[in-house]
Amino acid sequence: MPFIDAKLTVKLDENQKNKLQAKLTDAVSVAFSKPKAYIMTGIEDDKSLYMNEKKIDKGAYISISLLGNASKPVCQTLTKEICDILSTDYDIDGAKVYVTYHPVELWGWNGSMF
Repeated sequence: MPFIDAKLTVKLDENQKNKLQAKLTDAVSVAFSKPKAYIMTGIEDDKSLYMNEKKIDKGAYISISLLGNASKPVCQTLTKEICDILSTDYDIDGAKVYVTYHPVELWGWNGSMF
C-alpha cells in the first residue's frame, strides 16, 4: 500500500534505478511493517529541483504515501535511512533532500478498497 515517489536531479541508468527501488522498498517495508509485494515505487531521474530559488545539482524529493498514520519517530528513522542511501549511493547531500509522508485514509486496489 505504500507508494514511494522519488524525484532525483541526477541521471540514473536502469541498474541504478533498480538498486534504488530495492533499497527504498526495503526501508519502507521495515519501517512500516508492510509486505514488499504491496509497495509501489516511482522513480523520476534527471529532474529540475530548486532550493532558495537556485537549481540544485544533486538533490532529491521523496514522497511516501501510506494507508493510515505513522509516528514521528518511525518517520525520523526512515528519513535518516533514505538520506543515507542517497548520500552513499548517489552522492546526494541530505541537506538537499526533502522527504514527506502522506497518510491516506482511503486506498483502492484491484477493484476494491483496503
